Amino acid sequence: MIQAILVFNNHGKPRLVRFYQRFPEEIQQQIIRETFHLVLKRDDNICNFLEGGSLIGGSDYKLIYRHYATLYFVFCVDSSESELGILDLIQVHYILQEVVMGGMVLETNMNEIVAQIEAQNRLEKSEGGLSAAPARAVSAVKNINLPEMPRNINIGDLNIKVPNLSQFV
Repeated sequence: MIQAILVFNNHGKPRLVRFYQRFPEEIQQQIIRETFHLVLKRDDNICNFLEGGSLIGGSDYKLIYRHYATLYFVFCVDSSESELGILDLIQVHYILQEVVMGGMVLETNMNEIVAQIEAQNRLEKSEGGLSAAPARAVSAVKNINLPEMPRNINIGDLNIKVPNLSQFV
């Protein structure tokens, strides 16, 4: 069962807080702070699962999180939930980006939202993801057709000889 969903920025400021178990407001704030400190100190290269903090159930609960740009998406769940299933659920943030941007509702038509998500997925697949971007950029620069550079430039009495730079390309 999901006990809490927390979304906060890189500074620990909550952006979305949903508790599915009753906690007093003061305890909720402590849980948010403790959770933020637990996920903040973890390196991006390590697993996105860790034992829950002492305030929300300790080792009986897990924190499953993803860090996207400036936001942390954290789900606190008990042992009956699948870690990978929850990670998939976190991907829903893409859908939220299509519905709300900058605090304003952009789109409410589900067909349009799904079409935009599918278009984004097709674009990512066709481009090979972000990891292929540097190679695509180098390829694009190599394929630019520039006009032939003049070898001698004569301006009045000034004669400039331009060296052949093709050996450096």
